[in-house]
Amino acid sequence: MIQITESAITRMKEMLAQEDNEQQFVRFGVKYGGCSGLTYGLGFDNTKQTDDTIIETNGVQLVVDAESYPYLDGVEIDFVETGMMGGFTIQNPNARVTCGCGSSFRTALDRGKKEKCD
Repeated sequence: MIQITESAITRMKEMLAQEDNEQQFVRFGVKYGGCSGLTYGLGFDNTKQTDDTIIETNGVQLVVDAESYPYLDGVEIDFVETGMMGGFTIQNPNARVTCGCGSSFRTALDRGKKEKCD
């Protein structure tokens, strides 16, 4: 199960409210890339697939595709503000290696396809 903290839910709701489409939801997934092999994707979408997992928490729908879910099971999504900066953070118990910039990871079973980080 994916956990979403209250601060992340609050921020997601604020961002969704700025969108013109009321059918929007938050899509969370994984794709190959980054210096450790796998990178996270978090954004808005309005199309659901039949094999998506839908997690509804306090009025926010988080949708995860079937291929990404095994990498994300047990993840906690948080939103942290420090000084003048803020952003979503992801704590992933499946990650065995993470890159220095914190945007990619590798699991014990999948190394992904490494690419240079930007």
